[in-house]
Amino acid sequence: MLPIHENRLSGRSFLLGTCFVIAICCIVSYAELVITYIQIGFLQLPPAVIGLFFFLVLGNRLLERLNDRFGLSPRELMGIYCMMLVASMISSRGVMEKLIPALIAVNYFTNETNSWDTLFFPHIKPWLIPFSPEQKGQAAIAISFYEGIQTGDSIPWRAWVEPLCVWSVLVFFVFTAFLCLAAILRKQWIENEKLTFPLVSLPLEFVHEGRGFLRNRLMWLGFALPALIFTLNGLHEIWPQIPNLPLRYILNQYFTERPFNAMVYTPIFLSFAAIGFFYLLPTQLLFSLWFFFLLTRFQDVVAAVFGWRVSTMPLYPTRLYIGYQVAGAYMVLVISFIYMGFPHFRQVFRRAFTATKADDKEELLSYRTAVWGLIISLTLAIGWCYIAGLNLGFAAFEILVYVCIVAVVMARSTAEGGLLMTETSFRPLDLYQLVSTKAALGAQSLTVLSLLDAIFTRDQRGLILTGFLDGLKIRDRVGMSHRSLVGVFVLGSTLAFLCAAVIHLWLPYTHGANYMYSYTYRGNPLWAFQDNVAAMEGLGTDLRATGGLFFGIGALVTTGLVILRMLYWWWPLHPLGYALSASWTLIVFWFPVFIAWGIKTPLLRYSGIRQYQRLRPFFLGMVFGEFSMAVLWTLISWGANVPAPFFPWP
Repeated sequence: MLPIHENRLSGRSFLLGTCFVIAICCIVSYAELVITYIQIGFLQLPPAVIGLFFFLVLGNRLLERLNDRFGLSPRELMGIYCMMLVASMISSRGVMEKLIPALIAVNYFTNETNSWDTLFFPHIKPWLIPFSPEQKGQAAIAISFYEGIQTGDSIPWRAWVEPLCVWSVLVFFVFTAFLCLAAILRKQWIENEKLTFPLVSLPLEFVHEGRGFLRNRLMWLGFALPALIFTLNGLHEIWPQIPNLPLRYILNQYFTERPFNAMVYTPIFLSFAAIGFFYLLPTQLLFSLWFFFLLTRFQDVVAAVFGWRVSTMPLYPTRLYIGYQVAGAYMVLVISFIYMGFPHFRQVFRRAFTATKADDKEELLSYRTAVWGLIISLTLAIGWCYIAGLNLGFAAFEILVYVCIVAVVMARSTAEGGLLMTETSFRPLDLYQLVSTKAALGAQSLTVLSLLDAIFTRDQRGLILTGFLDGLKIRDRVGMSHRSLVGVFVLGSTLAFLCAAVIHLWLPYTHGANYMYSYTYRGNPLWAFQDNVAAMEGLGTDLRATGGLFFGIGALVTTGLVILRMLYWWWPLHPLGYALSASWTLIVFWFPVFIAWGIKTPLLRYSGIRQYQRLRPFFLGMVFGEFSMAVLWTLISWGANVPAPFFPWP
C-alpha cells in the first residue's frame, strides 16, 4: 500500500467534485424517475458515474497536453469519482427515491375502501410526515405531489423541511454506522483476505493505465458491441420500423404446465456490462451463483410435484421456504466472517476498550473512533426509532440486523462477488417472525415499521456501505489520505442529500408522480404499508414453524458449505452463491453469470491465464460501452424529448 498519511486532496478536486455531484443528482433523478427506461444510478457501480468520469478523464488528458500543471492526479480523479459514487447512490435507491415517496404515499392512496387514514394516520408522529395525521382523507400536498401542481401554484417546500430534517438525522446515524463499519472491515477484507473488489477495476483502469487502456483495440471492440446494439434499440424506439434486439425474455411463458409452471418469475436479461464484470470473478463463484439460482427453481418444481402450496416471501419474488433458507445462510455467513477475521477484530476491540496499542495510523478512522462511533451511532439510531414510536426491543433488533447482518453480506457480495446490484430476500421483520407474530408488535410499531421498511430495509439497492468500502480500496491503490477520504464521503453525502431532496420534490410536483416511475411512487411505499394491514387488524399468518424449519435448513447447508470450502480448496460450491440465490440480483443477473462462466472456464482450461489477461480489456470495454450508452441515451431523451431504449438492469 502506498504511503497515504500526507497525500491530501486539493481544493480544486473538492470544487470539481461538488459540480459533478450536482450533475449526477440531476442526471440520475431525471433518468430514473422521468425517462424510467434507464435506471442509471442505483447499481453499485452506477452507469451515470462511469459515463461522467470518462468525460472527466478525457478532459483531464486535454488539459495535460496544454500544461502538465493543469492536469489532475490519479488521486484527485479518484476522489472526485468517490464523491460521484456516493451521490449517485443517495439520489437513487440508496436514500431519496425511497424516502420522499414513503412519507406521502400513505396519504394519497388512502380511500374509503382501505381506510388507511383511520388505520395508520393516528400512529404517525406529525414531525415524521409533511401532512397532518389528524386530517382525514387525502391532503392537498399529496394530491399535488401525485397529480402535479396547478398553473400558478407553488411547490410546498416549507411543509417538507421539518420531516426531511428529522429523517436526515436517522440517515446520518445509519451512514455513520456504515462508515465506522467500513473502517473496521477494511484491513481484514482488503489486506488479510485480499478480496478483489471487482467494481473498482474500470475506474482504476482509466486513471492508472491511461492512454494504454483507451488505445487498446480489444477494449474498443468490446465497447462497440453494446454501443451498436443500444444504438439500434434506441432508434427502434423512435422509428419502430427499424429492427431491434430484445434484451429481456421471460422464461415462464414457455413453462405453462405443471409442475414447471410453479416456478416463480424467471427472466433472462442480457447485460453486456454484467458479463464484463463477471468475467473478472473466480469460476467457482460464478458456477455457484447460477447453480444455486437454478436450484431455487428446481425446489419450486419439486414442491409442485408433491402438491405443497407455500406462499411467497412477504414483499419478495421468491417462495417462503427459499427466503428463510437465505435468512439462515446470512446468519452463518456473518458468523464465518467473524471467525475468519477473529484475530483482526480482537485487535480492533482491544484497541477500542483498553490501552493496547495497534497499528491503525493508516486507517480511515482509528480503531477506537470506529468502534465507539459504531456503538454510539447504532444506539442513537435505535433511540430515534423508539422516539418515532417503534417498540424499543424491536427497534434494536431492526437496526442491528439491518446494519450488522444484511448490509455486511450485501457488501461482501460486491467486494468478493462483484455483483452490480445489492438486494436481499428478507427483512429484519421476517426474522422476528421466527419467534413471534407481527400482530404482537402493535399498531404503533407496525406503522413506524412500514416507513422503515419502505425507506431502509426492504430494497437494498444503492447500499452506501459498498461505496465506502470501494472508496477504501481505491484509497489504497492511489494513495489518498484518510482525512481527505472522510472529507470526500462527508461532503459528497451531504451535498447529494440536499441536492437530491430539492430535485425529488421538484420533479413530482411539476410532472406528477402518477406519470413517473411507478415502482418508486406506487410500488415500494405501498407494499410496505399493505404488508402490515392484516397484522394491524389482528390477523396474519404464524410463520414460526415453517419459517423456523427452513431457516434451520439454510443455516445447516451454509455451515456445511463454509466448512467444506475451508477444508478443500477445490470445493466448487461457494456459500455466497447459496445466500444470494433467491435475490432480485440473481433474478436479473443469473444469465450473464452463466455466460461469463461459460466463456471463462474453457478459456482458462485450454488457453491459460495469459489469454485471460489479454482479453480482459475486451470485457471491460463491454462494461464501458453499455454504461456510456446509458448516459448518452439519457441526454438524448432529455434534450430531444424522445423515448430511450430499455437497459437490462431493472
